[in-house]
Amino acid sequence: MIKRLTLAITILLGLQLAVCNAQTPGDRSFELSKNLEIFSRLYQTLYVNYVDDVDPGATMKKAIDAMLASLDPYTVYYPESDMEDVKLQLLGQYGGIGALIHQQGDKIFISEPYKDLPADKAGLKAGDRIVEVGGVSTAGKDNSEVSAAMRGQAGTEVKLKLERDGKMMERTITRAEIKLPNVPYSGMLPGNIGYVKLDEYTKDAAKNVRDAFVRLKRENPGMEGFILDLRNNGGGLMNEAVDLVNIFVRKGQLIVETKGKVSAKNTKSFTHLAPEDTEIPVAVLINGYSASASEITAGSLQDLDRAVIVGSRSFGKGLVQNVLPLVYNAQMKVTVSKYYIPSGRCIQAIDYSHRDESGRATKVPDSLKTAFTTAAGRTVYDGFGIEPDFEVEPEYMSALATTLVSKFHIFNYVNQFVKSHPSIAAPSEFVVTDAIYDDFVAYLKDKDYSYSTGTEQALKDLREVAKEENYIDALAAQIATLEEQLKKDKEGDLVKHRDEISEMLKAEILVRYYYAEGRLQGSLVNDPDVLKAVEVLKDKELYRKTLRK
Repeated sequence: MIKRLTLAITILLGLQLAVCNAQTPGDRSFELSKNLEIFSRLYQTLYVNYVDDVDPGATMKKAIDAMLASLDPYTVYYPESDMEDVKLQLLGQYGGIGALIHQQGDKIFISEPYKDLPADKAGLKAGDRIVEVGGVSTAGKDNSEVSAAMRGQAGTEVKLKLERDGKMMERTITRAEIKLPNVPYSGMLPGNIGYVKLDEYTKDAAKNVRDAFVRLKRENPGMEGFILDLRNNGGGLMNEAVDLVNIFVRKGQLIVETKGKVSAKNTKSFTHLAPEDTEIPVAVLINGYSASASEITAGSLQDLDRAVIVGSRSFGKGLVQNVLPLVYNAQMKVTVSKYYIPSGRCIQAIDYSHRDESGRATKVPDSLKTAFTTAAGRTVYDGFGIEPDFEVEPEYMSALATTLVSKFHIFNYVNQFVKSHPSIAAPSEFVVTDAIYDDFVAYLKDKDYSYSTGTEQALKDLREVAKEENYIDALAAQIATLEEQLKKDKEGDLVKHRDEISEMLKAEILVRYYYAEGRLQGSLVNDPDVLKAVEVLKDKELYRKTLRK
């Protein structure tokens, strides 16, 4: 084993030195070669001399991960064993049964079977407890272990033992190639406004958006506007972003340019197809989780004055990664360049080449942000993501709502709800009535949903500081009064946060009857970003004025 390890390191080192000597710019090749040799000798010495057995693969993986972590979070090493995850990231597909699962304590449950995929066709329901996978008990296993056990090559079978309503049942399910839909929903909104939700930029994302857009126009003559929803879309393939923009802008338009260390690999990406519609008013929805390819789409449409941007500032990822092959079927995703949208700006918000005292990467300071102009002369800035033309204050979950979700009270309540409600209204019409909400409140009577608010923590901190500084005798009564008042106010939180909790109940109920598509459709009714986008698109003068200087 030692001889094989030594030979492998020697061969690898020789190959690496050859590459370094051929491609490393300047005079740094010797420094790189020297450190590679030191590392290979250290690795070999450690394996031979360390008191306990050393797993070569695990040790090397940790070393590689630590090294890459000092660069940026997007440069990642994938051993052969992680190829299924790489496939899921890049293509949005994997071999499995097609269901989300979650863990409650030491038990694993089906959260959501995807429509018309193996788990759904086998009759699995949200709330089913997974007892065994392939004859192996799930006891003591966490969510990721059970998920990995259910995945496998498409066409192979997996046997599940499940518990539903206290009864055991078994299902033998044939795994399939699970292709996650990148367009989970498209439809019409009030005011004759088309809407498409894009979840990720996997293969065919632009084609699927184009097809949905064309269908909506065909089925709804005179469609007055179009909303592209990129919220919570972390990006993906850059070419899909370019082709998506091409739906709304002319052929031959520069959309994005990449610039990196190796100038020969710099690229310029132009639209190459005939557009579908260069006139229809367009609004793009973004938020703090819209990143990368989403920002290329939103940013280029903004730079070209082709769409208004609605929502909250995007994430700010202006870096480009390539997946490069390594030996032994391993791969590496590495940041190779930065991208620049039509105005010339790069929207990267974090400077990973500079770190603060704690080692954390710093944001690009305001003093280094540069002004650019759109095609019509509007001012836009680099260095902090895409700033919306119409900002909508993001909504944050209350402490109560967070607790109801994290302790699965909403999920478990809906498990009971569906048993006594064989059907419900259509997604766009369904509402959580007073009777449903009151029933949920009654369900919580014997449940633990205790939580701590920021105000409670502040009072706790105040009490501790008062003790340390000997002010507690003077302040104890006032603090106690505030704590008692806060306790009374919290008792009314189920009333105060009723609208928020009702929307969460609605979402969980809709997904049980109409799958993910129904949940999304139902959420649009009261969505602040969507309502603002519709308002702007319907106001023709406001729309035109926004896109002019």
